[in-house]
Amino acid sequence: QVQLVESGGGLVQAGGSLRLSCAASGSIFSIMGWYRQAPGKQRELVATITSTGTTNYADSVMGRFTISRDNAKNTVSLQMNSLKPEDTAVYYCNADVELFGTYWGQGTQVTVSS
Repeated sequence: QVQLVESGGGLVQAGGSLRLSCAASGSIFSIMGWYRQAPGKQRELVATITSTGTTNYADSVMGRFTISRDNAKNTVSLQMNSLKPEDTAVYYCNADVELFGTYWGQGTQVTVSS
């Protein structure tokens, strides 16, 4: 059974940093990543990383966020620096299993105060 468990959300002032982590279990994962959903908005991609380390970022977080992955531990992390109030959202871990589909974590709240 695939499980994704996020940790690391919280409240931070604008300009601060947070690190999100996601522990995945139950399969071998190809692409892993982070998405976010702000109130009243659609869920959007934040960053993804392949099993070989190729990364992709949303324009809005480029240069501020860094995604990383430990394949041996099946974890994916998101280091978020220079946070802005518009980064406030529920952040979801996402992982793809080839031929089987995509899986989501339960979400972790990130709130950035101005």
